[in-house]
Amino acid sequence: MCCVMHALPQISNSSVCLVFFFLQLPLLVEGKINKNLKKVLKKVVAKEAHEQLAISDAKLGGVIKEKLDVSCVYSPAVAELMRCIRSQMEGLITGLPAREISAMSLGLAHSLSRYKLKFSPDKVDTMIVQAISLLDDLDKELNNYIMRCREWYGWHFPELGKIVADNLAYCKTVRKIGDRTNVAGSDLSELLPEEIEAEVKLAAEISMGTEVSEQDIDNIRHLCDQVIEITEYRAQLYDYLKNRMMAIAPNLTVMVGELVGARLISHAGSLLNLAKHPSSTVQILGAEKALFRALKTRKDTPKYGLIYHASLVGQTSAKNKGKISRMLAAKAALAIRYDALGEDTNAEMGVENRAKLEARLRQLEEKGIRRISGTGKAMAKVDKYQHKSEVRVYDPSGDSTIPSKKRKIEEVEEAVTPVAKSKKAKREPVAEEEEVEMTEVAEETPKKKKKKEKKAAAEETIEEEVPVAESTEKKKKKHKKVEAATEEAEETETPVKTKKKGKKETVAMEEQEEEPVTESSEKKKKKKKKAKEDED
Repeated sequence: MCCVMHALPQISNSSVCLVFFFLQLPLLVEGKINKNLKKVLKKVVAKEAHEQLAISDAKLGGVIKEKLDVSCVYSPAVAELMRCIRSQMEGLITGLPAREISAMSLGLAHSLSRYKLKFSPDKVDTMIVQAISLLDDLDKELNNYIMRCREWYGWHFPELGKIVADNLAYCKTVRKIGDRTNVAGSDLSELLPEEIEAEVKLAAEISMGTEVSEQDIDNIRHLCDQVIEITEYRAQLYDYLKNRMMAIAPNLTVMVGELVGARLISHAGSLLNLAKHPSSTVQILGAEKALFRALKTRKDTPKYGLIYHASLVGQTSAKNKGKISRMLAAKAALAIRYDALGEDTNAEMGVENRAKLEARLRQLEEKGIRRISGTGKAMAKVDKYQHKSEVRVYDPSGDSTIPSKKRKIEEVEEAVTPVAKSKKAKREPVAEEEEVEMTEVAEETPKKKKKKEKKAAAEETIEEEVPVAESTEKKKKKHKKVEAATEEAEETETPVKTKKKGKKETVAMEEQEEEPVTESSEKKKKKKKKAKEDED
């Protein structure tokens, strides 16, 4: 709103001026001047160009100064003056009834509200939001109607539902056939292929369905008519949505398709609101519930939302869907901003970005195989790895839990065993010496007998320490058997003994003395067997 500071009360046609201001206020808010406003300003201001014009909007003042070369003033004092003028409007304007002023105020309020809420016909993305919402509702209703039609007519002719898979063809066939008895005389060549038509006629003759009345068939036909009409209207609505999307957001349509682009705009509220979102938000737009659930449970966040239904993401393998959705969201965000804020209406940028994404997709699917030159191959060669560290063998001696006395006995055994092994190796080539070794156990001198008695006494003392479940009677019987065997062996003993045998006996005696006190049961059994063989 504008006025001349000193001349407003003296204007005879002030009511006309005020009407012009009210009618042109939406344009004034945008900083535009109409022809009628230019005429009024020229008449009022051009006569006294040296005066200043009080302006309530700085943007409008700049336009007036540029086009009419009139100095304008915008300050807090001017805003206070405008408030006073509005409060005393009826007294300042003559010849204008209060009833007309209230009507003009109501019209002004409506036009400003329409402008603020963006109900203007220029806001065409609202049509896209409504169209995609209606399209989704039609899909749901169509599914319900078709399911009900198949179930209803299936009581009469159940075989038809398995033969004809297409929903629209099924409804058209049911509408034309009616009762299944009419299939033989009806021509279905316009609706179905020849093979399926023959199969339907054959199935109608042997159908297991129940009989229904004509009234039931009429109701089913009405339902089929509804399904066919809704399907045709859905096709028209899809064409309308496709045309609107190509007019409003051509680059976004090329990138993600008409339906996905329309759903993104509908989810954001408008194309301008969608342009304000970053690419990361565009990527997961529509998966907010999964996102907040993942953040709450500290799990992986979703990789895609509505953009998952785009053709580029759909034709990608499962392992590359996340990468492609991220790249597609980045390019789609650029396309949205270009469509919302740019002046051009062509789709060149969308076509170029889609070609780049398709090339990147092929590269990912082929696992990024690239050719390497000869120098690159030479640089890529790596020497074979060789492990050069020293291998240390684990020493188990520190893990022993045997008492110190027994450990000393084992150490002595380890020192004696190599000597015994070397002597046994010398005996192997001589067959006679092997026979002597078999009879050595029975050939014992009285000295050996005494040593054995000492050994038996030592064994008894150790067996008392070690918890072995053997009774004293069994021990006495064993001692008696050993003594009897030694006495018989002394009677059959040969007087001829070589020096070698004496050495062997002494070594055997030393081995027996140095054996561990806790002797195993297997060695005892071997000794008993040898003593019995000698007795035989």
